[in-house]
Parts: sequence; structure tokens; C-alpha cells
Amino acid sequence: MDGYGPEEMCTGARGQSLIPWPNRIKGGSYEWEGSAFQLDLSEPDKGGAIHGLTRWRNWDVGEQAEDSISFAQTLHACQGWPWVIDCRLDYTLDDDGLGVRISVVNRSPVPCPFGTGAHPYLSLGLPDQVIDVGLVQVPGRTYLPVDDRGIPTGHERVDGTEYDLRELQQLGARHIDVAYTDLLRDGDGRARVKLVRQDRSAAVELWVDGTYPYLEIFTGDTLPQEHRRRTGLGVEPMTCAPDAFNSGEGLIILKPGQTHTGEWGIQPP
Repeated sequence: MDGYGPEEMCTGARGQSLIPWPNRIKGGSYEWEGSAFQLDLSEPDKGGAIHGLTRWRNWDVGEQAEDSISFAQTLHACQGWPWVIDCRLDYTLDDDGLGVRISVVNRSPVPCPFGTGAHPYLSLGLPDQVIDVGLVQVPGRTYLPVDDRGIPTGHERVDGTEYDLRELQQLGARHIDVAYTDLLRDGDGRARVKLVRQDRSAAVELWVDGTYPYLEIFTGDTLPQEHRRRTGLGVEPMTCAPDAFNSGEGLIILKPGQTHTGEWGIQPP
């Protein structure tokens, strides 16, 4: 993992949980059931709202053991978000690797739009080693090209493009910051992204269950050099497409009292 130290500020959304939406909302604005809402512009250079509302807020520690820990947070109504949701993260570590379960409950008396994601970075496990030399496999058959604000402009097949990583291959100098969908899944229903050292001496794999139809792949080219540009491969499980609050693509509608649960994890392949 390419993370950050306990005394450091999180950069590049490393490891953050993205609730109640992943990725971007165009202009930070959307309409819901006849009302218009305006979120704070958390990505001012692109004029949008990015990665939800929980990423900079404190989480309360719940159950804790040597191989597991749980966190909880209540997201109250705020600018552009007039609902209340309870959020829970459960992390477990065993011989299969790290497992992450997210559960969100709508505590409001009315339905709310919802999506979630996470933002881990996979690493080759060598100090300051750039990911260019790594071998990568991404199971997406379709990608979502974006405009200069990171908002999808449609859907394209990966065939014949630099985004086609369905077979394990060297990443090289590819600059990628798009969502993949139409994911190839194994017999257990999971889709998997792999990052392997060039000499194949080590590897890491991120998997998602069926609640995540989208994977954002981010090679980190827009990060400042001091934030370890291209030393980690951002692999972001997402329940919906970027700008889903406007497009509706993959958007979940949480009814009052309804719970959404999803799972993803990281393991050696």
C-alpha cells in the first residue's frame, strides 16, 4: 500500500472512504425530487465537488481486536446535503488479506441519493519505486472518457486503446484517470485488479464484490511531486459512475431505514 504516516496529512485521498458519493459532481450541483442543491466546491480548480463528505471527518472506534477494527460516523445534514446517514466501516485481516465492509443506513424520513467508494493506492513495495515498471491487469471492458473537469462524456470499449489492460502487461508511461465498468468477474463474483513487480517477485490484488460495478484507475499524474507522484496506483471501488448525482448512472436510492452494504479487499494473488 502507498499510504501516509500517522503525523502526515493525507494526500491524494489515500485510503479515504468516499461517502455519500465517490469521484466528482459537476459544478457541485444536482437536482433531487424537484429541488436544486449546491455543495461546497471541494475541487476548486475543476469547479466541482469531489469524493463525498466523510473523508475529512473523524470516525469513532467501535469493536477492536488483534485482527479487526470497526469505525462509525453519523453524517448529518449540511450544505447541499439535507439528509442524515449512519456509516460503518469494518476492517478484518486474515490469511486471505484485508477485507473491508461498508454499511450505510438512511436515518432520514425520506429517500436520499447515495453512492460510495474508497481510494487505496497499490504499491510495488519498494521505496520510491514508480509504478511505470509494474505489470498491471484491470478487468474493465468499457471505460468512461472524461472532459477537462473529470466528468464522463460517454462510454467507450477499451479494445485497441491504451486503456485496455485486461491482460497483465507493463503499465509504462500511460496516464490514466478514468472509470472502468462492464467488469470481468471470476466465479466468486469478484472483479480483481492486479499490480505485479516486473520480475514477478511480489504482487498485490484488489477485489470488489458485485455491489461495485465501477473501478476508477488513477496513475497519479496530477499529484504534486512531493506527494509521491506515480509511486502508487489508485484503484477506487465505486458503486456508481462519476457525476452519478446528475447522470443517475449507478446511483443508489436509499429509502428511509434502508441499509446498503458492500465489500472489497486487498490480498496477495
